[in-house]
Amino acid sequence: MSGNKSGKVGFISLGCPKALVDSERILTQLRTEGYQVTPSYDDADVVVVNTCGFIDDAKAESLDAIGEALNENGKVIVTGCMGVEEDTIRKVHPSVLSVSGPQQYEQVVSAVHEVIPPSQDHDPFLDLVPPQGIKLTPRHYAYLKISEGCNHKCSFCIIPSMRGKLDSRPIGDVLDEADRLVKAGVQELLVISQDTSAYGVDRKYQTGFWQGMPVKTRMLEMCQALGQMGAWVRLHYVYPYPHVDDIIPMMAEGHILPYLDIPFQHASQSVLKAMKRPAHAENTLERIRRWREICPDITLRSTFITGFPGETDDDFEMLLDWLEEAQLDRVGCFTYSPVDGAPANALPDPVDPDIAEERRERFMNVQARISADKLQKKIGKTLEVLVDEVDEEGAIARSKADAPEIDGLVYLNGETDLKPGQRLQVKIEHADEHDLWGTPVPGNA
Repeated sequence: MSGNKSGKVGFISLGCPKALVDSERILTQLRTEGYQVTPSYDDADVVVVNTCGFIDDAKAESLDAIGEALNENGKVIVTGCMGVEEDTIRKVHPSVLSVSGPQQYEQVVSAVHEVIPPSQDHDPFLDLVPPQGIKLTPRHYAYLKISEGCNHKCSFCIIPSMRGKLDSRPIGDVLDEADRLVKAGVQELLVISQDTSAYGVDRKYQTGFWQGMPVKTRMLEMCQALGQMGAWVRLHYVYPYPHVDDIIPMMAEGHILPYLDIPFQHASQSVLKAMKRPAHAENTLERIRRWREICPDITLRSTFITGFPGETDDDFEMLLDWLEEAQLDRVGCFTYSPVDGAPANALPDPVDPDIAEERRERFMNVQARISADKLQKKIGKTLEVLVDEVDEEGAIARSKADAPEIDGLVYLNGETDLKPGQRLQVKIEHADEHDLWGTPVPGNA
């Protein structure tokens, strides 16, 4: 085969937003070389599966996806986080054509070349980013990945072994990408990494340049620059280091969204110590109180684990008491699940899975009450929302307090004339445990 004019690639992207960005990069590179992306197994000359390998359930889903692609198409290239376990993948699916780990774009593209030779008039491995490249999110929001890897050694996590140590992108590259996205119509930038608070540590906060001006490679300066672009800026995966306090005034002043996604994981100091969590000794309740004094509208989202090895009844009751006092806005909770290669597997005093699940349910019942009370207090208020989709029943939007996919929604029933990506003021009229209902304010739609 001398060229790839009819070459079609199928693509399956699994896992977190960081993996989604990897998928965008791979698809963009393939498109620059003339390949077509197809949603059909039947039309594809080869299928790429970008896997997730964070927990056992994710690994099982990845193996199932690989198996389905093999059954339906027969030619499969595997990449992503589970790709670091090549022996496991090939033991279950020996006929896969290639296996590579996360961020290994060149290996994926080279594997596609083996099946469908590239045309000769392309710029090899040109790392185009959206909007020039392919975007897998809707046009009006985008994930902005600022770094790869992680320097922490949390006992339940194997991310560093899959994605390596912290590797911050140059500040100029980050801001250039954000600027291009906003100019292309993106209304919301979702900043993601394994540890957003640590951005630039590996580069010793060196000074970079953007639009001819010096800018430090650091979270504070990055947020200051992003906040001038006119889009919503939402921070994810923020560890509560002391310097996070410096970001809160920017939220109060409206430069970036008053929203922090902080993975607290637990409240018991003994459990946090066993988890080897960074910043586990910080007085988080006092920090939260100060943040709310500076920025009363701040939304706090977090995730927690119940049933971690060694978690006692007292530890769990401490977690419930902490939750009552913290009054977080959005919360996810998972029972502890052993992950191959994680040091936590060797910890003593494992918790019975039924007890871990019972604790998770109790925890989420408390949070459901807290969330419902908080949403009820929004009735009668006017909020700015961003429209995500419109159908025959009306528009579905999100407020500044709601990240896509993981938080709540604002329903605008009957508002069929709105457009995705539109920002407008809405008066809230109804709420339940998770979502809001409202009506556009006259003159602002």
